[in-house]
Amino acid sequence: MVEEEIAINGLILIKPKSFEDGRGMFFESYNSSKFNDIITKNIVFSQDNISISKKNVLRGLHFQKPPNSQGKLVQVIKGSVLDVAVDIRSNSPTYGQHYKVELNDKNRLQLWIPEGFAHGFVALEDNTIFSYKCTSAYSKSDEMDLLWNDPLLDIDWGVSSPLLSDKDEMATSFENFNSPFK
Repeated sequence: MVEEEIAINGLILIKPKSFEDGRGMFFESYNSSKFNDIITKNIVFSQDNISISKKNVLRGLHFQKPPNSQGKLVQVIKGSVLDVAVDIRSNSPTYGQHYKVELNDKNRLQLWIPEGFAHGFVALEDNTIFSYKCTSAYSKSDEMDLLWNDPLLDIDWGVSSPLLSDKDEMATSFENFNSPFK
């Protein structure tokens, strides 16, 4: 695994080593010992999620508040996404800033998103399969979201009319957001 730290403290881009030959390709998508060495913490994942999205489906910006906040290790199994993480740690020097990266089945990049970030993505291809490893189980009562197109966040998703859930259309504006992460 090769890792790259991001300008926003806590986010880490990971590139698993892959091996290709005439038969196809192999890569180790997760190894707890190597992963924990990279992020210098002992992380235990509680839940794995898979979503399948049509092109231009935008999911996010989602997070869970404490005590059930989630760290996420995300990757694309098939297809491609523009993946976005927003720093919502109110005491962070990068509060309100975002990082975006294309994750796809060719570059096999993974993004570690620790607690204190809102996360979302837009599918760039039909039938994109997206994988999330989460440090806490889903908790509806702790689920929160930010408005994907909030002008204060200034995220260029590359899509003018994405397909959204009703929940994502009605998300909280950043101006009215009171972060539970200090």
